[in-house]
This record gives sequence, C-alpha cells and structure tokens, in this order.
Amino acid sequence: MAKLSCDFRFLLIPAAIVFIYIQMRLFATQSEYADRIAEAMDAEHHCTSQMRLLIDQISMQQEQIVALEEAKKRKEQECTQLKALVQDLEKKGLQRIIDKTQVPVAAIVIMACNRADYLERTIASVLKYQSSVASKYPLFVSQDGSDPNVRSKALSYNQLTYMQHIDYDPVHAERPGELIAYYKIARHYKWALDELFYKHNFDRVIILEDDMEIAPDFFDYFEAAAALLDKDKSIMAVSSWNDNGQKQFVHDPYALYRSDFFPGLGWMLTRSTWNELSPKWPKAYWDDWLRLKENHKGRQFLRPEVCRTYNFGEHGSSMGQFFRQYLEPIKMNDIKVDWKSQDLSYLMEDKYTKYFANILKMAKPVSGTDAILKASNIQGDVRIQYRDQSDFERIARHFGVFEEWKDGVPRTAYKGVVVFRYQPPKRVFLVGPDSLRQLGIENA
Repeated sequence: MAKLSCDFRFLLIPAAIVFIYIQMRLFATQSEYADRIAEAMDAEHHCTSQMRLLIDQISMQQEQIVALEEAKKRKEQECTQLKALVQDLEKKGLQRIIDKTQVPVAAIVIMACNRADYLERTIASVLKYQSSVASKYPLFVSQDGSDPNVRSKALSYNQLTYMQHIDYDPVHAERPGELIAYYKIARHYKWALDELFYKHNFDRVIILEDDMEIAPDFFDYFEAAAALLDKDKSIMAVSSWNDNGQKQFVHDPYALYRSDFFPGLGWMLTRSTWNELSPKWPKAYWDDWLRLKENHKGRQFLRPEVCRTYNFGEHGSSMGQFFRQYLEPIKMNDIKVDWKSQDLSYLMEDKYTKYFANILKMAKPVSGTDAILKASNIQGDVRIQYRDQSDFERIARHFGVFEEWKDGVPRTAYKGVVVFRYQPPKRVFLVGPDSLRQLGIENA
C-alpha cells in the first residue's frame, strides 16, 4: 500500500509539469492574441481617423461646388439682365444712332517719322477741332521707322490710334544722287493707306503730314467735300491747300476751285480711288506721280482759295525747298465757314466749266509787254494770256506766284488757267493758249 502511494506521488510530478507547461502556453497564446487585438484596434482607430478626414474634405468640396453653382447662377442672371438692357437700348434707337450718326466721314492720319516736336504741334492743332467730331473723324498717327521720341509722343495721347511702319527691306535709289528718304516716304504712304482702307475698312482717308496745322473749319470743309466726291467721279481727290495761297494772293474764304494739278498737303481720297492707285503706287516721288495726266486720267481736284492747312515744316526731307518764298507766307483760314449752308453744286463737272467760263469772260483782257502794269490800274478782274511755258514763267515771276509746271500743267491750273488775287479783291487769270477753246469761249 505504501508502495502504491509512493508511485502515485511520482505520477503527480510529471502531471504538474505538464500542467504548468500547458498554462504557460495558454498564457503565451493569450498574450499574442491580446497584442493582435491591440494592433487591430489601433488600425481601426487609424482607419476611423482617415475616414473622418476624407468625409471632412468631401464636405468642404461639396460646399465649394455649391458656392460655384450659386456664382454661376448669379453670372447667368447678370448676363440675362445685360442682354435685356442691350435689347432695350436697341429698341430705344441705339442702333439707329450708330448707323446714321457715328459712321465716320473719313479717317484722318498724320504721317510721321522722326520729328517729335513737329508731331506734337500738329496733334495739338488737330485735337483742338477734332475732339467735338471725333466719331466722324477717328485720328491715327502713322510712324515710319522706330524713332523712340516720336513713338513715345504718339502713345501719350489716348485720343488717337498709333500705327508703326517698320520696313526691313533695303532701299535703293534708281538714280545717282537721289535721296533715299523719298523712297521710304512712298513705301510708308502705301502701307498706311492700305492699313486704313483695307484693314480698318474706312471709305475715305484724309492725309496730313507731321508739320501741319489746320483751320477752324477744316472738318466741316471736308465733310461738305465728301458729298461731292461721292456724287462726282470726275473728282479724284479734295485738298485743303492752294499753292498760291500766300496772304497777298487770297481774299475769299468761301471760294473753291477745280484744278488739273494735284495740290496735296492735307487731302482726302476715297477707297475706290485707292483701289486703283495702290497696285501701281510708285517707288518714290508719289506726289509728282499723282500729277501725271496718265494717272489721274482727266479727273480733277478740288481746292480752296484760302488754305485750310498751314505747313510750318522748314526742316524735312525736301530740305526746306520753297519754304521762305511760298510756304511761310501762306494764309490759313481763320473764319468758321458754315459749309453745310453752302450750295456747292457749281463744282460738279457738268456745271463747273460753264461757271468758270462765265467768270473768265467777265474779266478784262490785258495784253502787251506792260500787261502787269495795266492790270495794276484796272479795278475789276483781268485776264492775261500766255503763249507757252516760258512766257507763263516770265509773267508768274513778275507777280510772284508759282512758276513750276508738272507734266505740262502749271500749279493750281484749270484748263490751263491759273487764278489768284492781285490787289484784292481783284482776280488775275493767266490764260493758256488753248484755254478759251477748252472753256467754250474762244470768241470772247
């Protein structure tokens, strides 16, 4: 019995060892599972935080979307209101005002290069009278080249549009001793007129140079003349200049004439005329080219007796040619003529020849070597006939008017007749050898 009890106790020892081992394994397993559960709980907390962050971001984006949708609705409402306003203005006649009142009579362009001080004086003169009619006469300055002072001066005005002509092609004179400047000027004129007629789509353009001032009725004069240009296709252009417009040779600010000689120096032409001239524009000396009979094809030019422009440019491409004798003493009109009230139908081709012939017939013919002395002693208008160009130059020299001819035509002449005031208001008519026949008064 004692032996059996001893054996039982020996059996308890291994059982206790097994039990202890099992308990230790259970404890280790429980610890491992506890760690895993803790990790899982940490992961769950992290996921929950990330989800909440995403939910917050989505909520903010939804709020932004709502705000953008509200802004879009407001913009749509504003656009709807603006459209309604425009429609209302159109109903009240805005479109009629634009179509009938604000259509330009002509663009006015000041041709400039490198004389900033001259340009400033010209712009000031133009703006003095243009500001009240700006919608009828939009103002441009076209600069040839890149003179920084001219560019800066032009851009300092918000009342005008600046254009710049940069020509990178080399310029070569065709004859030795010619000034390159005349070639550059011709290129600039063609470029500027192409821009205004074809890019900006104007019907008429008035060309000024950067050394000119304008008269108080400059724009009214050109508006009246524009109607004549539209009606009478025998008028090639309208000028504000009279070559014999010096103070001693003018009197009547209302008097207008037709001329076979292109005056230039402040002139207006139409797009239809430019369509013809642009493709064959010359390389240089464009003004002399316009005076060739083959280019104006029997058409004539309108000019005033008293100039509507004054040229103060003593220094320029022409080196001041004729300035002291012919340009400086020019009389610029200082009277505000109401051109709208004037009947200018006498300038139409079908009436003017008869009108001018009647004036000429009333002038007393004077002849002989002392014709100029006789003219001085006659109270009314006189006419003196010249035999040829040299005879004309001799007579013109005595009076002091322009002697120059271009392509067989004296400056300012109509049918070979040059008219100017002498001891105003008396008029002197220098009559060509074939003038009376052309005017239908050969028996006068």
